[in-house]
Amino acid sequence: MEEKSRNFIEIEIDKDLENGVYDSVMTRFPPEPNGYLHIGHAKSILLNYGLAKEYNGKFNLRFDDTNPTKEKTEFVDSIKEDVAWLGADWEDRLYFASDYFDRMYDAAVTLIKKGKAYVSELSADQIKQYRGTLTEPGKNDPDRDRPVEENLKLFEDMKNGRFKDGERTLRAKVDMASPNMNMRDPVIYRVAHLTHHNTGDKWCIYPMYDFAHPLEDAFEGISHSICTLEFEDHRPIYNWFVENVGFEKPPRQIEFAKLYLNNVVTGKRYIKKLVEDGIVDGWDDPRLVSIAGLRRRGYTPESIQKFVELCGVSKANSTVEMDMLEYCIREDLKHKDKRVMAVLDPVKLIIDNYPEGQTELLDAVNNPENEALGSRQIEFGRELYIEREDFMEEPPKKYFRLFPGNEVRLMHAYFVKCVGCDKDENGNITAVHCTYDPETKQGTGFEGRKVKGTIHWVKADTAFKCTARLYENIVDEEKGVYNENGEINVNPGSLKEMKDCYVEPWLKDAKVYDSFQFVRNGFFCVDSRDSAPGAPVFNRVVSLKSSFKLPVG
Repeated sequence: MEEKSRNFIEIEIDKDLENGVYDSVMTRFPPEPNGYLHIGHAKSILLNYGLAKEYNGKFNLRFDDTNPTKEKTEFVDSIKEDVAWLGADWEDRLYFASDYFDRMYDAAVTLIKKGKAYVSELSADQIKQYRGTLTEPGKNDPDRDRPVEENLKLFEDMKNGRFKDGERTLRAKVDMASPNMNMRDPVIYRVAHLTHHNTGDKWCIYPMYDFAHPLEDAFEGISHSICTLEFEDHRPIYNWFVENVGFEKPPRQIEFAKLYLNNVVTGKRYIKKLVEDGIVDGWDDPRLVSIAGLRRRGYTPESIQKFVELCGVSKANSTVEMDMLEYCIREDLKHKDKRVMAVLDPVKLIIDNYPEGQTELLDAVNNPENEALGSRQIEFGRELYIEREDFMEEPPKKYFRLFPGNEVRLMHAYFVKCVGCDKDENGNITAVHCTYDPETKQGTGFEGRKVKGTIHWVKADTAFKCTARLYENIVDEEKGVYNENGEINVNPGSLKEMKDCYVEPWLKDAKVYDSFQFVRNGFFCVDSRDSAPGAPVFNRVVSLKSSFKLPVG
């Protein structure tokens, strides 16, 4: 059996364990609760959880809740639901950065006592000016050499609310001439009189991310801090904090490339605007690639796990087409789902020579690719619904469905021959007329003439009327994601709601998240928000056709 190749992160972890740098592996997923997670986060979740599982280690879910201006309990709850749904089990290892606010304050005091931090009176704009540029070193803060005792007193005054927002900051004393801008005396605490979702009004100073994040990892005993490439330039300051605060076995930061999908919206501020403008019906709108939106649309954890696996782990940024994600959900559902008949754009079909009032039961295999799903019986009668596109009076060449004089098979049933149609005063087709051949019943061994077309149907008087939603990309792909004003080029046809659909009657009792393959129309899932008992609304997860080809090797 061929041994699975190791990605670069696994190779580095192997080295650390072999060299005794760490005794075991502990990873974490540390989202900020300021919005819903999206498909890109799924890669980080599954990577961190997968590494912990692979090395028989531990996995933490931790909320980086250091910025009360944007954080909500709603986002905390949604993230917990998303992570659990993806299969990442944090067991009882749920943490919040705010759990460590006291310890972070003590760590800041430690830095002050070591002469490694100082209280600054510069405004945010002044700090920016003093910082320098990529080609010019920064200038020292006038307060950089303030005595330790004075810094301790001022920092305590900051904590006790004696300053207004922005009047004082605590800065790390690192190197204002460093070529890495993150090392030029970064701010590690700011005054912010805000109510926190977890700690209430206990604090009026809050730690900055670059200070808080490495400390959180160190407090929890994280061995490997796996993060995306934009944090590579932050690694020196990450290491500086854990070393200068005094951790014996500091965590090791390793960066990997983000998952980018082409022509999709993932930015939280853009999604928030779509929600606020009423263009989508929430963060879980099925047109979004938020994890909640994908779940509501009908994607499965297994399909996203497969997608992340196909994308792989590397140091090089790259963009993936949505076709790959759609391929993964098709591959997952095609063996799981029952294949049922649903007519989305109905027109009546009348079988003129079928006895009026007669009903018979026909056998239908639930999934030809999965015998375990068994079969069901479906009702057949004189009047049916078929798709409007399955009849044409004047068809083009190679059209093998119904037209006057042509014969097709009704799926699971009989051959029928078209003999005409009815129209209204505007020339619209209101009914198609056929005759059937009772000798051609499917399953009876009929081996006579052949037909080139098979169409699906439902019995008109027993079919369940319902709503189906067809989705396209929320982005107008021809124009690109953003226009010259930085706004999203919204596709006006991204949602098509069809309210006069007919499906097999037993689908009336379908439950939220149940999914089915509607013959020829795609895979559909029962909407979790707008469905009610006995009244399911069906979201199309994905069509049946795909242009994606799985890479060889």
